[in-house]
Amino acid sequence: MHRITGRAGGDSLIEMSPTDSFNDDANGYHLHVSSNTGSLQPEQSPIDKQQHSKDSVFFRDGVRRIDFVLSYLDDKDGERKQERRKMYEANLVNVGLELETEDKSESDDGKTYFVKIHAPWEVLATYADVLKIKVPFKVNDIPDDGDMPMNWLSTPFRLPEHIMHPEPDYFTAPFDKSKSDFFLIDDKATFFPPSVRNRIVYYILSRCSYFKDECGVKDKKGIKRLLNNCTYTAAFPLHDSRYWTKAKDANCESERYHLHKHWARFFCFYKEQPLNLIRKYYGEKIGIYFAWLGFYTEMLLFAAIVGTLCFVYGFLTFDNNQWSKDICSAEIGGNIVMCPLCDKKCGYWKLNSTCNSSWQSHLFDNVGTVFFAIFMAIWVTLFLEFWKRRQARLEYEWDLVDFEEEQQQLQLRPEYETKCTNRKLNRITQEMEPYLPITSKCARTCLSGATVLLWISLIIACIIGVIAYRLAVYAAFASIMKDNPTSNLHVVGPYITPQLATSVTASCINFVIIMILNLMYERVAVWITDMEIPKTHLEYENKLTVKMFLFQFVNYYSSCFYVAFFKGKFVGYPGNYAYMFGSTLRNEECDPGGCLIELTTQLVIVMTGKQVWGNIQEALVPWMMNWASDSSASFYEYLEMVIQFGFITLFVASFPLAPLLALINNIIEVRVDAWKLTTQFRRPVAAKAHSIGAWEEILNGMAVLSVVTNAFIVAFTSDMIPRLVYMYAYHPNGELNMKGYISNSLSSFNISVIPAENRPDDDENPSWFNSSIDTCRYRDYRYPSGHEKQYSHTMQFWHILAAKLAFIIIMEHVAFLVKFFVAWMIPDVPF
Repeated sequence: MHRITGRAGGDSLIEMSPTDSFNDDANGYHLHVSSNTGSLQPEQSPIDKQQHSKDSVFFRDGVRRIDFVLSYLDDKDGERKQERRKMYEANLVNVGLELETEDKSESDDGKTYFVKIHAPWEVLATYADVLKIKVPFKVNDIPDDGDMPMNWLSTPFRLPEHIMHPEPDYFTAPFDKSKSDFFLIDDKATFFPPSVRNRIVYYILSRCSYFKDECGVKDKKGIKRLLNNCTYTAAFPLHDSRYWTKAKDANCESERYHLHKHWARFFCFYKEQPLNLIRKYYGEKIGIYFAWLGFYTEMLLFAAIVGTLCFVYGFLTFDNNQWSKDICSAEIGGNIVMCPLCDKKCGYWKLNSTCNSSWQSHLFDNVGTVFFAIFMAIWVTLFLEFWKRRQARLEYEWDLVDFEEEQQQLQLRPEYETKCTNRKLNRITQEMEPYLPITSKCARTCLSGATVLLWISLIIACIIGVIAYRLAVYAAFASIMKDNPTSNLHVVGPYITPQLATSVTASCINFVIIMILNLMYERVAVWITDMEIPKTHLEYENKLTVKMFLFQFVNYYSSCFYVAFFKGKFVGYPGNYAYMFGSTLRNEECDPGGCLIELTTQLVIVMTGKQVWGNIQEALVPWMMNWASDSSASFYEYLEMVIQFGFITLFVASFPLAPLLALINNIIEVRVDAWKLTTQFRRPVAAKAHSIGAWEEILNGMAVLSVVTNAFIVAFTSDMIPRLVYMYAYHPNGELNMKGYISNSLSSFNISVIPAENRPDDDENPSWFNSSIDTCRYRDYRYPSGHEKQYSHTMQFWHILAAKLAFIIIMEHVAFLVKFFVAWMIPDVPF
C-alpha cells in the first residue's frame, strides 16, 4: 500500500493493493468493476430487484454493509460533472472502498442515482490505526457499586436497561493494526460500530481527489467541493431502520427505532435520556450536547421553583404595597400633577393614571428581587461546577479522558490543505505541511474583525432607530390617549397607557429586527470564517462560535441593556431637558413606578418570542421540508441555549419567572431536538468531543457578568434602594414604613418658568387642568423653585447614590466569595 493524496503525514489517503482490499476474509467475495455502472459488484447471479428491500442497509449481496451514500441527479448536459464523478469514484476504489450504484429507476423521483459505499475490513483497520480510534480489548470486570439509596423512587423516570446500556463496558485502547490479535475481535463485520464506520468513510471522502493530475490542481478534492458544485446532491450515512418500526433484517440493530420509541416522543419528557445509546448511534459530540441540555434543564427546575416563590411573594404582599396605594389614592396620587413627558404634544397628567403599572411593578420589584438575584449568582456557580463533574464522569464512561482534541488538532481541514499552497517543514514531525503566510493570515483576520464590527454597528444603529421610534411615538400615544379613549375596552382598556403601548410596540419591532438581522448575519459569519481558512476543525468551530456569539449577544441583549441602564438616567429636568443627539426628541423618562416593569416587558417579549419562534422553526420547517433536510450541527443548538442562559442570568432580577419559562421551553426543546434528529434529518456523521468546547468559557464569562448586571439592576433600575433609604433615614416620624415615600421621591417645578418650547400645546392639556395649578412634579431629587440651590440635587440624592454603590460592592463581593467557595468545595472530578 502507499499514500496517494494530501500532504505527507496523518491526513493523506492510502492506496490499497488488490491483495489488501479484495481478498478479505470477512467478505468472502471476489469483486470486479462493473462495466456499465463503474461500481463494484460481486461475481454472483443477479438478484431480483423486487426481493431487495429499500429498507436494507446492506449491498445487494446482503453481506456488505452500506457505510455511506452519495446521490446525484441525471443531468444530460453535465459532462464535466460526469467526469468528476467518474474520477472521484475511481479514486475511492483505489483507496479500498467498494461501490454499488442504484439506478435512477429505483428512486422515488425517477431522477436520482445513489452510490452506495462499503468500507471493507482492511480499510477500516488501516484508518482506525491512523485516527487512533479506541476499541475494546477486555471486558470491564470492576464491580459497579453505584446504587443510590432509595433508588426505587426513580423507577418511573427510568428506561429499560438495554436502552440505557446498549453494550457492555470495556477497557479500550487506540487501535493498532499490527496488533489486531490484542483486541476483542469476534466478528470483523461488526467490530467497528456504524458510527465509527461512517466517520472513517467520511474522513476518506473529504480528502479524496476528483482530478487526474493532482499535483497540478491542489484544490480538486473533497466531497464538500463536489457538493458545492452540484456534482453530487447529497452525501450521508444511512439510518439503520425506519423510525416507527424495526428493520426486517435481523442483522440491523434498529437503534433508530428504539431512540424514537424511548426518547424522541414528547410523552417521554419525564423520562431520563438514553445517553449511551445516543452516543453509540450519533457519536460523542451529539451525545455531549444532549447530556448538557438535559443537565441544564434539571438544574433549571430549582431556579424555577425559587423564582416562582419570589413571584408568589410579590403577589401575596400586594396589599402591603404602601407606595402603590399612595399612587392610586384619589387624595394623594389624584392630587399630584406631573410635568409633561414630551414637548408640545404631551400634556400635564395625574400620578394616579399609573396606578395599574405601579401594582404590576410590585410583582417583580420587591424584597424577593434582592434575594433571588443573590440566589441566581449561587445557582449559576452550582450549575457550572456540577456540570464539570458530570462532564468528567462522561469522559470516563465514554473513554474520552485522554481525548484532548489532539486527534482533531492533527487532522487538518481539507479546505486548509487545498487553499494553502505554501509548504514548510514541521520541526516536530519532520514532515512538510501546508501553512498560511503571516501576512495573508493578518489581512484575513483584520477583514473578518472589521466585518463583525460593521454588523455590530448595524445592530446599534437599529437600536438607536427603535429608541427614536419610542420617543416619537410616545408623543402620539399620549396625544391620542389624553381623554382615556381606551376605557371603552372592558378588559384591557384600564391597563393601556402611553408608556405601555410604546413599550410593547417598540419591543415587538425590536424583536422582528433581531430575527431579520440573525438570518442575514448567519451567512456572513460562515463566509468570513471560511475566508480565514482555519487550520483544524476545532479552530474553525471556535472562530465561528466567537463570531456568532458576539453578534447575537449584542443583537439580543442591547435593548435590555438600554432599558436597564440608560433609560431615565440622562433626562435632565423641566427647563433643562436632555435631547437625543441634539435632536428635538427628548430623552425617555421612567414611569413613576420605575423602569423595572418596562425591562420585564422587554425581556418577556424578546425571550418568549425567540423561544416560540425557535420551536416553530425547529419543528414545522423540517417537517414541511424533510425531503431536503440534512442533519444540523449541534452548533446552533448550543447557541440557542446559551442565549437563553443569558436571559435567565443577566436580567433575572427583573423577571423571576424567566427560569420557569426556560424550563418549560427546554422540556419541549429536548424532545423536539430528539424528534427532529431521529425522524426528519439524515443521519449525521459521527464526531468525537470530550466537552462542550468554547461554550464552557462563554458560560463562565456570562456567569461572572450576571453578578454585575443583576447588582446594577437592583441598585439603579429597581426602586428598592431609594425605598430603603427613605424608610431608614428620611421618614419624617422615624417610623419604619413607606407612608409619604411617593411625595418624597418627586421634585417640584414652577409651571410659569417652563420654557415655551417645552410647554404642551393648549389643546393637549386634559380638561381638568386650569390656571390655578402652578406647580408640577417630576421624578428626581432636586431642590424646588425659589430655593437657594434650586434644581440642584438634594443631599438625599447623594445618600441614595452612595447606598446604591455600597449595595453593588457588597453584593458583588458576597456573590463572588460564595461562588469561589462553592467552586472550591465542589471538585471537578467525581470521587
